[in-house]
Amino acid sequence: MKNLLVISVVLLISCAFTAQKKTKVIFFGDSITELGVKKEKYVGYIVKMDSMLKAEKKDDQYELIGSGISGNKVYDLYLRLEEDVLVKNPDVVVIYIGVNDVWHKTLLGTGTDADKFEKFYQAIINKLSAKGIKAILCTPAVVGEKTDMSNQLDGDLNRYSNIIRDLAKKNNLPLVDLRKKFLDYLKDNNPRNEEKNILTYDRVHMNDKGNQFIADQMWKEIKDIK
Repeated sequence: MKNLLVISVVLLISCAFTAQKKTKVIFFGDSITELGVKKEKYVGYIVKMDSMLKAEKKDDQYELIGSGISGNKVYDLYLRLEEDVLVKNPDVVVIYIGVNDVWHKTLLGTGTDADKFEKFYQAIINKLSAKGIKAILCTPAVVGEKTDMSNQLDGDLNRYSNIIRDLAKKNNLPLVDLRKKFLDYLKDNNPRNEEKNILTYDRVHMNDKGNQFIADQMWKEIKDIK
């Protein structure tokens, strides 16, 4: 009986000192996410989120990993999903894609048609779901910061954002609606209708304020994941 008690105490102490498994979060996207892990010039949104975790004393609970490649579109994410995401066994994947799918249609003629965008996006969701990985969807933010809907790609960005909103609803997944959040912010903070230098430095990629804005919005959803 005494030995059993000793064993029980040892097990309890052992459990108490066992390192807590961190929630592994992969941010899956394009150049905005690739820059999300950078510290030079502008501090990326993933780096900023790491600082937020430290400030909240939660850095021992989460591991944040950036997986962004410049120029990527939704089918690029699908093609590298296994190698860059699934083999790493994440708990959560934040999908942030869409700008190049829209932008490259006009700029290079190599974008993604809306129906194909939806199918590839759903295929990514299906593969994550099959592995028990929780997905958080994000709408693309801006290509140009003018507030009067005169940016060249506003119409398509709204259309593709609606596709992502519908996918989040259909699959019962959390959504970071960056498109809406950015438009609301710019309406209040861009009185001169500037095309850049509010949240972006080049109409697309984030300055310090934009990176912090994204970090704040994403963290709200990540910390609520059960």
